[in-house]
Amino acid sequence: MSKNIYKIYTVLLLLFVSSCYSQPSSKTKHMDNTPNQESAKASTDSNAVIKTDAEWKKILSPEVYYIAREKGTERPFTSKFETFKEVGTYYCAVCGNPLFKSDTKFESGCGWPSFYEPISKNSVIYLPDNSYGMKRTEVECGRCKSHLGHVFEDGPPPTGLRYCINGVVLDFKKAQAAEEKYNNRH
Repeated sequence: MSKNIYKIYTVLLLLFVSSCYSQPSSKTKHMDNTPNQESAKASTDSNAVIKTDAEWKKILSPEVYYIAREKGTERPFTSKFETFKEVGTYYCAVCGNPLFKSDTKFESGCGWPSFYEPISKNSVIYLPDNSYGMKRTEVECGRCKSHLGHVFEDGPPPTGLRYCINGVVLDFKKAQAAEEKYNNRH
């Protein structure tokens, strides 16, 4: 009996994980990955961060290293940012590059934090990912080239895109203007 339950669990898990892996179409193909000299709005340093694997291993936790540098994936529904609703900016936990504003975050139900648009054209890099027999578009940090997650074409307007991002590689900074406005009212 336990073998059957294990098989059912495995099939359900595979179906769930595969729901976050859709096929690309014309929207993914037109995403511009051309380097842009403009720095991201919230960053004062837009210089590329280049380190060896040994250097990354010294400064990153094993969990962050696995996701960011080895292109791993955190377990679904484990990120503190999945249902997080604070107003502010999400940054790359590896290099501090601003990636997404909180007003582009939405509840996708896929188990990972989801956004419909990056902060700027050069915040992220798009790469083809044909691993595991699937055609997907990988998203990397535009500054340190750390693996963030994937982008899919089943998101909400205005872009129709869903950036499915591993929360382990995200940091968050609360918006000061929103915090001051809240404090002045209370």
